[in-house]
Amino acid sequence: MTELKENYVILVDENDHPLGTMEKIEAHEKAKLHRAFSVFIYNSKNELMLQQRALTKYHTPGLWTNTCCSHQKLDESNIEAGKRRLMEEMGFSTDLQETISFIYKAPFENGLTEHEYDYILIGEYNDVPEPNPDEVNDWKWMSLDDIEMDIKENPEQYTEWFKIIFEKHKSEMVKSSI
Repeated sequence: MTELKENYVILVDENDHPLGTMEKIEAHEKAKLHRAFSVFIYNSKNELMLQQRALTKYHTPGLWTNTCCSHQKLDESNIEAGKRRLMEEMGFSTDLQETISFIYKAPFENGLTEHEYDYILIGEYNDVPEPNPDEVNDWKWMSLDDIEMDIKENPEQYTEWFKIIFEKHKSEMVKSSI
């Protein structure tokens, strides 16, 4: 297979079998199920690195979310994709471990919908990232308890996928699984 262009996603069925590719915006407009990954980086204090999405993002700008997330390219493993995107967004690399996968669907106010077969990848890092300002507006470390409380108090400040992952899969994404 040829390399998947940056603005395309891999369409999949409910068992993650590839069905072809589609331009990313079109897939979000049509709510097509596609492959994705979400990276969760913890420090030695068991705090999660959150990023605030750049204010120029085409959906969910300025919202807080997991360390990074994106879509795999053709013939790219989940780990390779996670490491690539972690470097592109947060400016560092670390070992990642694949934990679970699940399907979610989250519509946005602008008419787009994330419908993803999402893989959760976790890793550890104890330094200061160098975020790409085109991708990331800000970042911070937070404990899972503080995140849980803040999501309850300020749900509008977080991406839908992060809230879904956090609520349904918190136990599978903790650093103790590393």
